[in-house]
Amino acid sequence: MRPTGMTCAYLAEMDEAGSTIQKEGDNEATRRLRRSYEAGHRPKFLVLVDDTADCGKAVYYASRRAARVGATVMLLRVIEQFPGELALLGVSDVMPSEAEQEAEELLERYVELARKVADRSPETVIRQGDAAREIFELIEADEDIAMLVLAAGRSSQGPGPLVSELARTAGTYPIPVVIVPAHLSDTELEALS
Repeated sequence: MRPTGMTCAYLAEMDEAGSTIQKEGDNEATRRLRRSYEAGHRPKFLVLVDDTADCGKAVYYASRRAARVGATVMLLRVIEQFPGELALLGVSDVMPSEAEQEAEELLERYVELARKVADRSPETVIRQGDAAREIFELIEADEDIAMLVLAAGRSSQGPGPLVSELARTAGTYPIPVVIVPAHLSDTELEALS
């Protein structure tokens, strides 16, 4: 079965298992199709939540977009892993619970924003580890995630290390990655979403 109206430079064909085989030159890769828009599924817009003031822009954009297309917002907070030497000091049992409590409090602030903008409660996820790896694993595990939304900071030093790293590897993600500039107003974000 060949899709009609090809808009990309590669040829896409469906195999019997429903995967998409993408061919571009001699390179060939197989990816599982996202099921976001199939019957019984609802697209999810994944937003990485951090403690920067600019994060609210990404939550606002994703929530406005979700409200317009009938999607769900999923807020992800990744807690950094604690160094192994903390386990020897007996601190490793206390710090994760404190970090998890802080993560829940941070998520709750953005849950309120998402609920207000999208008129529905978002899903929340807390993970521990390397943020880039946790994002990728969550996307791979949930085939309804249709878009990753990140906030770019206002800093004159650039968008921040995580956004820079994810932007560098965005071509390997199975979904679009949207980076929301912090200088955009809510009115501008509303017009774009």
